[in-house]
Amino acid sequence: MTKTPKLTLVGAGPGDPELITVKGVKALQKADVVLYDALVDPELLSYAPDAVHIPVGKRAGKSSVSQDTINHLIVQYAKEMGHVVRLKGGDPFVFARGCEEKAIAERHGIEVDVVLGISSVMLPGYFGIPLTCRGVNQSFTVVTATTSEGTLSEDVLRAAEHSPTTLFFMGLGKIDLIARAYVEFGRGDLPAAIISKGSHADGDVIKGKAKDIAAIAAKAKPEAPALLIFGEGAAQASNQQQVNTWWEAAKSEVA
Repeated sequence: MTKTPKLTLVGAGPGDPELITVKGVKALQKADVVLYDALVDPELLSYAPDAVHIPVGKRAGKSSVSQDTINHLIVQYAKEMGHVVRLKGGDPFVFARGCEEKAIAERHGIEVDVVLGISSVMLPGYFGIPLTCRGVNQSFTVVTATTSEGTLSEDVLRAAEHSPTTLFFMGLGKIDLIARAYVEFGRGDLPAAIISKGSHADGDVIKGKAKDIAAIAAKAKPEAPALLIFGEGAAQASNQQQVNTWWEAAKSEVA
């Protein structure tokens, strides 16, 4: 019997496999095909043991699958096999091109469902960094530092001049330019932090100030994916030892 073509966009969360939602797990359990990102923890694939698992990760500087190919695979497998789960890191609609994948599926008459995920925007809290804090700041800005052409986004300058707290996605390769913008706007003493590898077990955070964070990063060599935070809350970043302690405690409670 031919199955009805369907696409479910599932947010896998920011790294830790336990941060996927219950609804996301249920979608995986019903999948015929799982197209999964490079940043998705492989442990999540165990929720879909009978499905076909296809890696479609895109990583800067590494062999990757183009977005056009991913779009083609979504349509192909939905029509051939039925229920395709597109498992994406973070949330499907936050710097994840979920809108494009939804549009291409709908254009081909494929039913689409969306399962929200914990966005990497929430990662600072995992490392003790508040995005808002009463009496300190009442807003924060989220910016992709690199445009589709690979250049520095103009939004970086606006954030560096005005935003109390800013999170920069895809900014590690341009940290020199970002930090320089803060210094040029007289905000060189603003606390800054870099979160590396999200909420994975080997996730790490380094901190400094806008005026020296680029030099600190050059020495520490944080690995991608990385999230940059510029704002007063960055001064509260927890070190790796504390993070490892929390991680092990959480694992032992589950066990």
